[in-house]
Amino acid sequence: MGSGGYERGRVDLDGGCHAWLQPDGGWGWSNAGLVVGDGASLLIDTLFDLKLTREMLDGFGPLTGANPIGTLVNTHANGDHCYGNELVTGADIVATEACAEEMPGTPPELLAAMVEAGENGELGETGAFFARIFGPFEFEGITLTPPTSTFTGRHEVDVAGTTVELLEVGPAHTAGDCIAHVPGASTVFTGDICFIEGTPIMWAGPIGNWIDACDLIIEDLHPDVVVPGHGPVTDVAGVRRMRDYLVFVDAQARARHADGMPVEEAIRDIALGEFAGWIDRERLAVNVDTVYRELDPDRGRTDVVTLFGMMAALAP
Repeated sequence: MGSGGYERGRVDLDGGCHAWLQPDGGWGWSNAGLVVGDGASLLIDTLFDLKLTREMLDGFGPLTGANPIGTLVNTHANGDHCYGNELVTGADIVATEACAEEMPGTPPELLAAMVEAGENGELGETGAFFARIFGPFEFEGITLTPPTSTFTGRHEVDVAGTTVELLEVGPAHTAGDCIAHVPGASTVFTGDICFIEGTPIMWAGPIGNWIDACDLIIEDLHPDVVVPGHGPVTDVAGVRRMRDYLVFVDAQARARHADGMPVEEAIRDIALGEFAGWIDRERLAVNVDTVYRELDPDRGRTDVVTLFGMMAALAP
């Protein structure tokens, strides 16, 4: 699996693959990846702000100096995986069509305004929660830089002799998720299809698509190394645990919906059991709300401020 524990910075894997990790993997502390070919590299995701992304690019510098980044893949549209795009100059930025369509919906200026409101005591408990989880990041001065190339289904990139397969698996976590498979290195970079030792959050769904994405990784790709969107490097055992959580939430939410329990009551009623020790367990609120929306499409989408309020009420 390569070397290095779960520490901040670069982890060198096998077959020209490398990860950039940001413990503890909680809100905004995402991972990225690098695939190095013979004279060129492919970067998988940037980070939540320009300072963090510069640090990562500098850390990858000894690898990319002779193998410049020609392709940047955004696994999805959440800012902690794309807000640093502007710093990867000259690269072809590749994402799914759905990711490209979704990306403008949450500009960095919006997050900056919400953090400021929370720090100023606005929005009550919701604002305080938002400021606490996103306050460490610097959203000012970011120019949202969208994909320059898009695909649906499957797209293959030749990275100077190294093949990288991009596989669309969304909508799941977001509307436009994809994963990056490096078959020659038996490595998968999952984006936020995998959160390891942390609670996932399902903004889009349906949950069945996310479970199917886990099955694709486990059964079809069966990699030796899995680099998650958040958390430590793992293998298929970590993906199975992710799948177990999703199956658990799906069953728990569906049972309560069938009993006519309102979503707010269902969220409070579900005991997380073996998953209670995962960080950011308040995300259960969004996950249950998304399952309820799937079961009752007439509900429509719950607005983002309300969802953060629901999580704030659950947060430790």
